[in-house]
Amino acid sequence: MPRTTPDPAHRHTPPLVPAAIDFSAPADVVARRLIGVTLLVDGVGGVIVETEAYDQTDPASHTFGGPTARNAAMFGPPGRAYVYRSYGLHWCINTVCREAGHGAGVLLRALEPTHGIDMQQVRRGLQDVRLLCAGPGRLAQALGIDASFNGLPLDQPPFALLEPGAAATAAAGDGPLEVVAGPRIGISKAVDVPWRFGLRGSRYLSRAFAAGKV
Repeated sequence: MPRTTPDPAHRHTPPLVPAAIDFSAPADVVARRLIGVTLLVDGVGGVIVETEAYDQTDPASHTFGGPTARNAAMFGPPGRAYVYRSYGLHWCINTVCREAGHGAGVLLRALEPTHGIDMQQVRRGLQDVRLLCAGPGRLAQALGIDASFNGLPLDQPPFALLEPGAAATAAAGDGPLEVVAGPRIGISKAVDVPWRFGLRGSRYLSRAFAAGKV
């Protein structure tokens, strides 16, 4: 049967509050800021542990060639979802960044599941919690994301972006998150741009990082 309890590391998770994220900032800034933030879709999700940034000036970005029907949401207001299908198989979700008309975003590559793990296991058809959201296609499937989410605001239901409040963080004695950076994955252009970010030491990444810290 699907596992119904969260990973033991999250049995004492402090109360979460809405995360204050400036999506009008450059994509690489937002990509780093999202590490450690909890993403929920209808109450199902987890802690973001891996992201990738893309910008209109970046040859690897969907927006590099200008607006199209497929990438229109990525040129929209910041703080919305850009959902696309990869290779005709897997849905992927991005957060739109910068001002409307610019064309920048952050691909959500991996989560550490913390909420609704049983539902994620049913959607993914597997039990291994580490593999539920380890990759953008897996993440979208586990959270039930498809084309109907394209263009929706990330600060309104069904989405929620949350993090521990300042008081809870101080009480727990938690310091700044350690974020590592490196080249993005699965692209053929701008392959050396270090715009992939991850939570150091996470077991839930789609792929390990080389040594380094931002």
